[in-house]
Amino acid sequence: MSERRATLPNYFLWGTATSAYQIEGGGVNTDWWRFEHAEGTIAAETSGNACDSWNRFEEDLDLIASLGLNSFRLSVEWARIEPEEGVIDHAALDHYRHVLEGCHQRSILPVVTLHHFTLPLWVADAGGFENPDIATWMGNYARVVGDALGDQIGVACTINEPNIVALMGYLLAHFPPQVTSWEQFSGVNQAMRKCHVAMRGALRAGPGNFPIGLCLSMQEYEAVDGADDFLASFLDEMEDKYLQATTGDDDFLGVQCYTKILIGPNGMVEPQGETTQMGYLFWPQSVEYCVRRAASAIAIPIIVTENGIGTDDDAQRIRYLGEALEGLDAAMADGLDVRGYFQWSLLDNFEWTLGYRPKFGLVAVDRDTFARTPKPSAQWYRDATRNFARQ
Repeated sequence: MSERRATLPNYFLWGTATSAYQIEGGGVNTDWWRFEHAEGTIAAETSGNACDSWNRFEEDLDLIASLGLNSFRLSVEWARIEPEEGVIDHAALDHYRHVLEGCHQRSILPVVTLHHFTLPLWVADAGGFENPDIATWMGNYARVVGDALGDQIGVACTINEPNIVALMGYLLAHFPPQVTSWEQFSGVNQAMRKCHVAMRGALRAGPGNFPIGLCLSMQEYEAVDGADDFLASFLDEMEDKYLQATTGDDDFLGVQCYTKILIGPNGMVEPQGETTQMGYLFWPQSVEYCVRRAASAIAIPIIVTENGIGTDDDAQRIRYLGEALEGLDAAMADGLDVRGYFQWSLLDNFEWTLGYRPKFGLVAVDRDTFARTPKPSAQWYRDATRNFARQ
């Protein structure tokens, strides 16, 4: 591995976040597309053309620029770039290059995630994250992306929420391949950490000089009804082993948090109180809690790479984001090294098994015309990022 290190920008990253599959549309060559269309699927609806951002990315970038944000977290789609093993689609790479160039033209730093939940069919059919070659495949893919786009990448995230891929796909059976096994859940988490290391090394060996990290799902967890031992074991798999693995060689950690989760002896407990469209407890305090927990375990900078709320009530969104930023300010006032905050999400997009019902966007998207309409929370966020106490 190259010993090259990169530093984060000397300004605070204010951004919004998306993922390719959730906004681009037409992800036909992925395990998720097949999962949505399978007979008896638990998916509420199919993704279809999503937000048509494959064709409308210029409009999306203009929206981000209009909000005065200095960064944008997006992902590139492995299934488009490498539709078959070893077969590289250079037209797809050219497309993503145009997206990144469009960011720079608008003075927006592109924060690029290489893997966000989906797999090419050829990888899924070979066993996905349980195939012993998965780290080699993902390292090769990262090398291709780095060679083609590295000079345009501002910050790189290797894998989005690897612990959620393991949890939802291999323990709770809500994502493909719908397995329910603690052993496989743990094994996939281990494989994910190896994939991250392989991808980080491949990116560092290529062009560009950008910081590299992974994005970890963290929440505020509380044990109830004597579930302390179970929660400790669960947290070890979901967070602690990842925190231990990233602090040595990564340039930053992406913290992604949304809520507080109660854990009983038999798993998650139904929340009591104000909830969101996701069924989450309304808990913006999770940002401060998770940032503090991460900072207590690692010695590298933190970026809040996702935080937001699924709601039809935009006033509730504003209230949530306002309280989340207050907590972030409190953590930074105590000297915690936080370098950025990314609201999820720019657009009302495809929310996996729940389809288009949950509304996370600052911008509404008409499901028929794809017309974009900024919500009041978009202007609120623009003002909040300008007035935040700790720039």
